[in-house]
Amino acid sequence: QVQLIESGGGLVQAGGSLRLSCAASGRIFSSYHMGWFRQAPGKEREFVAAINWNGVRTSYADSVKGRFSISRDNAKNTVYLRMNSLKPEDTAVYYCAITNDYGDYGKGRSDYWGQGTQVTVSL
Repeated sequence: QVQLIESGGGLVQAGGSLRLSCAASGRIFSSYHMGWFRQAPGKEREFVAAINWNGVRTSYADSVKGRFSISRDNAKNTVYLRMNSLKPEDTAVYYCAITNDYGDYGKGRSDYWGQGTQVTVSL
């Protein structure tokens, strides 16, 4: 069984920054890719960012490019999402997602999901 525990969400003013963390535990393989999705009220869940198993490859949604940065620490089985220049439209529940197929992120899929952490950006 795999568990993903997100942290770091909260309320921030527009233009501010947050860093999300997601710690994975259980039957984790070092070859897993890690990423983030988000879901705003009344909207479908959407891809945000992903990083491959060794950190060489990263992908971002167009809406967050240049503002968000994903990284990972394999020794800690943890993935991070640094979010800068936050906008009200970034308000959503952010979900950590790990998978052994990097292509899953482009299809909105993942092997495992976290419970989500709320990010609220006020004007």
